[in-house]
Amino acid sequence: MKLLILGGTIFLGRHIVEVALQLGHTVTLFNRGQRNAELFPQLEKLRGDRRAENGLDALKGRTWDAVVDTCGYIPREVRASARLLADATAHYTFISTESVYANFQQAGIDETYATGTLADETVEEVTGETYGPLKALCEREAEAALPGRTLIIRPGLIVGPNDPTDRFTYWPTRVARGGEILAPQHANYAVQFIDVRDLAAWTVSMVEQKQTGIFNADGPTLTLGEVLQTCQTQSQSAAQFIWVTEEFLAQNNVAPWSQLPLWIPESDADSAGFAHMSIEKARAAGLTSRPLAETVRDTLAWAATRPADHAWRAGLTPEREAELLKLWREKI
Repeated sequence: MKLLILGGTIFLGRHIVEVALQLGHTVTLFNRGQRNAELFPQLEKLRGDRRAENGLDALKGRTWDAVVDTCGYIPREVRASARLLADATAHYTFISTESVYANFQQAGIDETYATGTLADETVEEVTGETYGPLKALCEREAEAALPGRTLIIRPGLIVGPNDPTDRFTYWPTRVARGGEILAPQHANYAVQFIDVRDLAAWTVSMVEQKQTGIFNADGPTLTLGEVLQTCQTQSQSAAQFIWVTEEFLAQNNVAPWSQLPLWIPESDADSAGFAHMSIEKARAAGLTSRPLAETVRDTLAWAATRPADHAWRAGLTPEREAELLKLWREKI
C-alpha cells in the first residue's frame, strides 16, 4: 500500500511510520522538515507548509492508496489538504482528539456525544479553549471533502517513548528518583491513557481495512495508585507517596494537568467522565492495550536517553515539589 503521511516525524506520526514500514508499506512524508528531519532517511520526503499560500504544491499530481493526517489543527488548512487529495487517494484518516467533546460531565462518553463549538468559526488561534472545537471543525472538513472515505480517530492522552509533552513521562522518571513524592488526591483517582505504539499499530490496521467513521481511541481506566505503584516496581524505587488534597493544591496554585500530569480536580463537574471514556467501538474494531508495566518500562528507558539538561514541559520542579511537601507537613 502506498501511504502519504502528513507530518510523520513527531510522536504518534513517527510511530505510525515505523509500523507502516515494518508491514512493508511504501511511505511518503509531507511536512516542513523542521523537526526530526533526520528521521527515515530512506523515505521520500515532500516539503511544504500547509499554512502557507501554495504550501501544498508538492502534493499535486501524485496519488496514494491512503493518507494519514497527523497534524491538522486549523479547519481551513485541513479543508485545503483534504480537497486537494480527494481525487488523489481512496481513503483519508484524520487524527483528532477526545478533546472535541463539549464536556466530560458523564462517564461512558461515546462517539455520538456532542462536540464543542465556537461562536466564531473563523478563529484560528489554538488555545486550551479552542483546541477541541477547532479539531471538531477539522473533522467536519475532512469528511466533507471525502464523504464516506474518511476515518476519524479521537485519541485520549497518548503516552510512551518519544512523547515530547512529558505529561506521562514525568511520573515514571520522578518515581525512579525516589524520596518523598507529592501525589494528587488519592490512590483511587481514575486515569486513562493509551500507549502510542498500540494506537499507531491499530491506526495502520484500520487504514489497511479502509475503515471509516469515528472512533474514540484510549486505554482502560486505571487508578493513579496503580500507575505510581507500577512505576515504583519497574524502577525498583524506594519512593514514598505523599497524597495531598485537592484543596491544598488549589490553595497553593498548583496547575492541574501541567504541573501535576494526569490530574484534574474531582470537584470539576465538567471533567467527571474524563477518565471514563467509552472505547467499546474501537475495541470491537481491534484496538488493544499492552500491559502498563511495559509502557512504564519503555518510557523510562527512552527518557534515560535524553540529555541531562532536558527542559521538562510538564511536572513539578524538584524545588517546587520540596516547597509544597514542606507546606503540607506544616499543615497536617
